Amino acid sequence: MTTGIHHLTAITRNVQANVDFYAGFLGLHLVKRTGGFEDALQLHLFYGDATGAPGSLVTFLDWEDGAPGRVGHGQVLEMSFAIATDSIGDWLGRALNAHVPVEGPERAFGAPVLRLRDPDGIIVKLTGVPGATATPTRLSGATLLSADPEATAAFAIRLGYRRGPEAEGAIRLISDSDTLDIRNGRGFVEGIAGTGTFDHIALRAPGDAALRALRDELTGTQPVMVHDRTYFRSLYARDPAGVLFEYATDGPGFAVDEAPESLGQTLFVPGDSFVPAEEIRLMLPRFALPGEPRRPRRDLPFVHRFLDPEETDDGQVLLTLHGSGGSEADLFPLGRQIAPGATLLGLRGRATEEGNLRWYRRTLTGGLPTGFDQDDIRSEARAFAAFLADAPRAYGLDPGKITLLGHSNGASFAAATLLLDPQAVRRAILLRPIDVLDTPPEADLSGTEVLIVSGTQDVWRDRTARLADQLGTRGASVTHRAIAAGHTPVPEDARIARDWLATLG
Repeated sequence: MTTGIHHLTAITRNVQANVDFYAGFLGLHLVKRTGGFEDALQLHLFYGDATGAPGSLVTFLDWEDGAPGRVGHGQVLEMSFAIATDSIGDWLGRALNAHVPVEGPERAFGAPVLRLRDPDGIIVKLTGVPGATATPTRLSGATLLSADPEATAAFAIRLGYRRGPEAEGAIRLISDSDTLDIRNGRGFVEGIAGTGTFDHIALRAPGDAALRALRDELTGTQPVMVHDRTYFRSLYARDPAGVLFEYATDGPGFAVDEAPESLGQTLFVPGDSFVPAEEIRLMLPRFALPGEPRRPRRDLPFVHRFLDPEETDDGQVLLTLHGSGGSEADLFPLGRQIAPGATLLGLRGRATEEGNLRWYRRTLTGGLPTGFDQDDIRSEARAFAAFLADAPRAYGLDPGKITLLGHSNGASFAAATLLLDPQAVRRAILLRPIDVLDTPPEADLSGTEVLIVSGTQDVWRDRTARLADQLGTRGASVTHRAIAAGHTPVPEDARIARDWLATLG
């Protein structure tokens, strides 16, 4: 059994840029795309050689437009791919031509090295190794930053490494296939998880017996479980310095659910998620492989994501606004039920409370919410109106075919925007909205079509009715349907909205 690195896992904030760098610039194979094993609504990509062999793999969790982490001790600092020594100059030229940040060449432990930075700022080394190919097909090593280098080294040695030379401020560990450099991180800041950082390093386990033995050995020092990751089995453990290690078997491999010649072409979803697989597939970020057509990404006031129709595009656009604690993709399954031929454009609210995304802040008294921040509502509504004005030009959308689809906090925000800027949008589907403006302006909403669906068991139903009156008395054509439901959307919402849209032509 070969010892060494099984894979490295890091976090990206831009899946398209990530694919362009690793599959495009570096030329690695995308061998698997899945929903995350811990969170099925998180995209997880695996790159490696053509077969996805252990020792070639780097994987990425996609935190789309997520907060950057902080590189520090207790983390992987950099990874290295093996390339032919005489190709170093070619890769330097390629990096310069592609405007990829690059340092070097320099020498590390006697080998020539280029240091690149990927779009998230992660350090990717290209190391000249005798017998390696001109393009990256396997990992040659990784560097760990540890506040206790000896403890980290001892932990890795338990998992198959042996001690090598010490030089350039690092302890070098050697396996059958690669090296680990343990650098002294005392005095540095502690690492914080986030985009642009590594989540963990996985080392190769000889088999299930080795996993069970390590689990039994570590029991009592930290919680340890063996996980079935479909393509391998593994366990996670932290060394005494806090570095997160995974110990993973080689098999069964990536061809267990996909033909070897078509690895990475199908999106797989773990079967134990509480969200239906088809809904997860709609909600996970989309991307284009190198050479495939893609929609441009524009810099607009709100984080946003498109989902193109799988059926014939009818030119309609459903612009979705999630409820409290949601995300830009939350309403994609509902939107697809309402309008199968429409382009879905999901936006992400910019306010946060206790880590939950919202569209505007609440006012607090004694730590408890007592109302809504009127200045914040107006400020965010102006930004949203600017988005609605700019997005059609940026993406070639027909403003007359845009319909807002909001739920709860998002629906209330959409209604407030209608009142504050009547020209921003002319059509809206509002599920369980309430009135949030203390003094709604006397706006002219003539020509605006609004569907409101309230729930008879919703505690906010009286305020939904009040909002319907506000919009109607200002000239909007309001259809208000009350259904036997609470605050959460139900299948009848989709049917009502679909029928309502059909009446508008």
